[in-house]
Amino acid sequence: MKTYTLPLVAFATSCLAFPELGDHKFQAPGPFDSRSPCPGLNALANHGYLPRDGKNIDYDLINQATQDAYGWAPGSFVTVVDMVFEFNISTTNRPNETFHLFDLARHDTIEVDGSLTRNDIYFGDDVHFDATVWAPVAKDLGLDDIHSNSLFVTPEIAAKATKNRYDLAERVNPQFNNSALRHATEYGTTALYLLTIWDGENNAAPKSWVKALLGEDRIPYREGYQKGNTTKNPQTLGAMTQTLRDIVGWKA
Repeated sequence: MKTYTLPLVAFATSCLAFPELGDHKFQAPGPFDSRSPCPGLNALANHGYLPRDGKNIDYDLINQATQDAYGWAPGSFVTVVDMVFEFNISTTNRPNETFHLFDLARHDTIEVDGSLTRNDIYFGDDVHFDATVWAPVAKDLGLDDIHSNSLFVTPEIAAKATKNRYDLAERVNPQFNNSALRHATEYGTTALYLLTIWDGENNAAPKSWVKALLGEDRIPYREGYQKGNTTKNPQTLGAMTQTLRDIVGWKA
């Protein structure tokens, strides 16, 4: 029988406990890598599910990455990818087939005012994580108060935190654009992050997972994340979006 040294056994055990230590280890982007305003997509690139440079991405890459990392059903993001080409925002040499993550920052196409983690374009940067924007959102989500009696972000908590962010953004941005597109996507991005890291057994998203994904563009493997077997598709996304809207009394 072959014997293994303790370091090798320890490494193997670590890889089982933290899959990111394998091919999908977290790696922060370099200065020439392309990233978007979306933490979930950035995390896919930071973990190598998408090209780590964030460039020349096509539908098949998005489709496979969201299945492998997050457990979304095949085809869940075809509409979003189609919008990239419909809005003609790709800057690659194959603009009808591929795009760079940074292309998604084009204002009022897919990116809109009121992000939970990025500032509005009026203030100069709608791509990079903004700690000042994130701080009150994180506080409303209770991410600095993680204890045995308060481990999860429920839809109620998430909806109210999102509403507070929208209200604040509209107050401080004199050019806040409450466009039809922004109105149509309200609470949809919140529903998206909740479902992406949803804990089906607790019907909520663990706070530590939310903190990693939204605050660090990182898939929370270190915190115990597993994609699970919960069905995630456009129908469940639509239902969650409506749930969040109902909580805050959102009107169409």
